[in-house]
Amino acid sequence: MHVRRNPQKKSVCLRARILTPILKMMLMSATTPSTSTITTSSRRTLFPESSATVARLRRHAMRRPGTTTTTTTTTECAARKEDKNGCLERRRRRRKSVALHSWKGGGGGKRGGDNALEPPNAILENFASDTNNEEDVINAPATLINPLLKKQRDATNEEEESERVKAKPIVNPEDFTLQPGEVSKFKAPTTTVEDLQLSGWYLKAILTADVYDVVVETPLELAARLSERVTASVPMTPGGDAQKQKRIFLKREDLQQVFSFKIRGAYNKIKNLKKEELERGIITASAGNHAQGVALSAKTLGIKAVVAMPVTTPKIKVEAVRRLGGDVVLIGENFDETAAYAKKRSVDDEMTFIPPFDEPYVIAGQGTCGVEILRQLPTAKAVFIPIGGGGLIAGVATYLKTIAPKIKIIGVEPSGANAMAQSLDRGELVKLSKVDGFADGVAVKEVGVNCFQLCQQCVDGVMMVRTDQTCAALKDVFEDTRSILEPSGALAVAGAKEWLNANPDFEGDVVCITSGANMNFDRLRVISEIADGGSGTEATLISAIPEENGSFKRFVTLVGEDTNFTEFKYRVQNLSGDGKKSLAKVLYSVNVESETQLQACIARLRSNGIPTEDFTKDETTQTHLRNITGGASSISNERLYNIAIPERAGALANFLDFISPRWNVSMTHYRAGGQREASVLVGIQVPDSELAEIEAALDGCGYEYSCLQSNAAYNMLFEDN
Repeated sequence: MHVRRNPQKKSVCLRARILTPILKMMLMSATTPSTSTITTSSRRTLFPESSATVARLRRHAMRRPGTTTTTTTTTECAARKEDKNGCLERRRRRRKSVALHSWKGGGGGKRGGDNALEPPNAILENFASDTNNEEDVINAPATLINPLLKKQRDATNEEEESERVKAKPIVNPEDFTLQPGEVSKFKAPTTTVEDLQLSGWYLKAILTADVYDVVVETPLELAARLSERVTASVPMTPGGDAQKQKRIFLKREDLQQVFSFKIRGAYNKIKNLKKEELERGIITASAGNHAQGVALSAKTLGIKAVVAMPVTTPKIKVEAVRRLGGDVVLIGENFDETAAYAKKRSVDDEMTFIPPFDEPYVIAGQGTCGVEILRQLPTAKAVFIPIGGGGLIAGVATYLKTIAPKIKIIGVEPSGANAMAQSLDRGELVKLSKVDGFADGVAVKEVGVNCFQLCQQCVDGVMMVRTDQTCAALKDVFEDTRSILEPSGALAVAGAKEWLNANPDFEGDVVCITSGANMNFDRLRVISEIADGGSGTEATLISAIPEENGSFKRFVTLVGEDTNFTEFKYRVQNLSGDGKKSLAKVLYSVNVESETQLQACIARLRSNGIPTEDFTKDETTQTHLRNITGGASSISNERLYNIAIPERAGALANFLDFISPRWNVSMTHYRAGGQREASVLVGIQVPDSELAEIEAALDGCGYEYSCLQSNAAYNMLFEDN
């Protein structure tokens, strides 16, 4: 199945036709010696750039991270020709400078790949940064919200902004669905001159981002085993033609010092602060990777950093921030409360607040990952990027779509945290009513304003993946690299697998950004249990067999004597002795080689009078029901709820204060998973007349919850015969 042509292609082509020739013209013109004076009016064209900025663009586009060049005037060069030592020194520096774009060509000296750029033919002079000049402030794009603009806002603008935020629609994650492997379609706004100016600013900011004091250029590794499996899963074309070769490359951002890409944006933002701002210190709010990036950045620059974290933050992450020198303040039950504290303290103590994603310098810092991808694999045809707040995909997509517009940029979100997909679909920012916290690194209720605007212009679409698919992708990466990612770090891999399976005619290279590896060891138990279901090698079924002698053996025979059972849970149902036959509910898991084999097994059981249902993709079954042994117990008025309770001391007692002793708790299942919040299954006896009261009590405890009364697996396991 082909992904339909994106409606924004016209805008992307316009961007390519305008920006790429201008960039090339800027680079080529910068190589021509000239003694004429460049006035302010003559050097301002479509981009608000100065001639010095043009030179910086060329220099940074050529230089590999970690290398340095120094300012060299024409007069100094002439003098050094007569100075043997100076000449040798200049040659040494030239050897040290390595071109950023290393284009490897095929025969005849031609460069390979459709995305190749004309490389600069000389190394230009370095110069001091001029991004804080008053001229740049005046001529910066009017739509850009960044430090280059004057920060004064009058009361009217603030009131308008407040009204706009209040009017943001609230939506449910489950209200927006896509088919397996489908990429969301949306109508992109018409590209304006301001949009092109904005792209020009970001292009300059990305290429001039000075982040490699702490950032490492992460490798781009071929996932050989995964590529072979994905290629082999596509049937051969009629006539026996060779299968379409698909290669999946992993951009290993999990190998950064803080095991996440977040260090790029955090360091770039902090590095661009003014001296007096650095002296006053910085503050941020985060429960994970951004906190560690800010702490390491502050330690490198020798400044004070306060990191506010929710009290529910796992201990391992708190200790990691403290180890990096951050002053940790544990406050707030959730991120919103923590962020409110950090922003208020930034005003009270005159500290600079460092946003986690919705800030132009943060976005530009993340965009440096895209520069590395294009240099490392200029033949890439698609790049899959995980989406949380949107900073990473906004930065990478802006760079790649400007320089190589033919590359597909596809975002990947969990199906339970799809704020970007819904925002793009509706053409406006939305806020989710709740989020699935399994992939906690991307569990945000709303994306950034700047990030959303850039994604509208540069992203081809967004995919959504389930929890079991994410776990399967974690296993895939482990088998190829022997590295364990966090769930959000494997989202891109999960999306790429689904997209390639849905597009059998695709042939070529794709890149997946493995964004992080900060995960508690405790979570591996849950992930390993779910992973096989997501990869299609294990199925979880529920069958109902008669409570009579010999029925169990007959059931096993029908499933298949050569079938490997990986899990089996059963308990006798009828203990009354009244002679009435009942059905025993059996929950079990089996290894399967294909969907065809699974469906044949289910059909065989049903045709022999054994009701059977497949619950492999049901999250409640995978998280809770498969861990409960038992069946119907004639509990009247029992209602099942899934409660998100913080993993901290006292949280469960706080929940029970609102429930007990008014209502009886008939069933519970909970297992710590090393997350900020745990999913707790609770059965409560509630008469129909008290439904409004129980919901008011659940609302009062402040924890997110959902009623599972209509869950098919629960009803099949626990309903009376």
